[in-house]
Amino acid sequence: MNVHDNLDYSMRGVTIEYTALRKTDLKISKVGIGTNKVGGAIYYDHTDPSQGKNFIKEAIRFGINFIDTADMYTDGRSEKLIGEVLREIDTKREDIVLATKGAIEKLPDGTTRKNNKPSYLRSALETSLKRLNQDYIDLYYLHFPDDETPISESVGELSRMKDEGKIKAIGVSNLSLDQLKEANEVAEISAFQFGYNMLDRTAEQELLPYCIENNISFIPYFPLASGILSGKYSINSAFDDGDPRQKRFKGEDARKKFEIAARLNDLADSKDITMPHLALAWLLAQKGVDAVIPGGRRPEQARSNAETVDIKLSFKDLQTIESILDN
Repeated sequence: MNVHDNLDYSMRGVTIEYTALRKTDLKISKVGIGTNKVGGAIYYDHTDPSQGKNFIKEAIRFGINFIDTADMYTDGRSEKLIGEVLREIDTKREDIVLATKGAIEKLPDGTTRKNNKPSYLRSALETSLKRLNQDYIDLYYLHFPDDETPISESVGELSRMKDEGKIKAIGVSNLSLDQLKEANEVAEISAFQFGYNMLDRTAEQELLPYCIENNISFIPYFPLASGILSGKYSINSAFDDGDPRQKRFKGEDARKKFEIAARLNDLADSKDITMPHLALAWLLAQKGVDAVIPGGRRPEQARSNAETVDIKLSFKDLQTIESILDN
């Protein structure tokens, strides 16, 4: 499979589209996959590892080549399983764009802290390379700022590792506008990852415009608003103890969001598409958003994610959505 040829996967009912990761020659599928649930998670510990691996394999079969993970996802299990997948499939390594992140240090007592020190970031990258069984990472993100180490020092170290061939492109995530500017002054930032969806448009105020102006790919996370835009939950949904959705799905703010989601779901029904497809297609229609990375842990979710590229929202659709969100 050579994804650089923009192959047509319509034999499977899906036509994958690709775009360039800014400031690089890397071609990424406009719909990638997020793997924070692959291998288990805080409230998915029962997840079968083989299920997560099959989710990744199925996504690759559909032509999805942009795989997003982080060293902190499932305590490193996500990276390990991705590494196993890449050893087991016959797809060429250069046809996969692998993104991971570092900056969360696990301490001996089991707690974690943010750490942007150059020495730690180098150690974190080396550990990720071992888990993934790779010689290089296509896109490596500074995951979170630690609010102690100057961003220039942290990104400067990523730049040195790029010069050494361990990283092909540098990304940053969860930074303020000033921090993003500082990072971009030190090195060529190719991607910025930040929360963005129909119910949280904070990024539109400053961060997304800056990325557009400075040729940085904006990659949104939480595209389904932590499940509110999934169509699977309501304000009355119950969750296990410790599940963060217990708090996210309660209160007046959550109630308003679910009311908006219900109207958006009616629009999706009228177009005979799913609510997640509507939410992801809306993101891809926003200027500056080069790719979306919906998560999953089951093989059938890979096809659903891939089908997003076939959803094209008209100008009228976008106006209708804007009206719903404004109200």
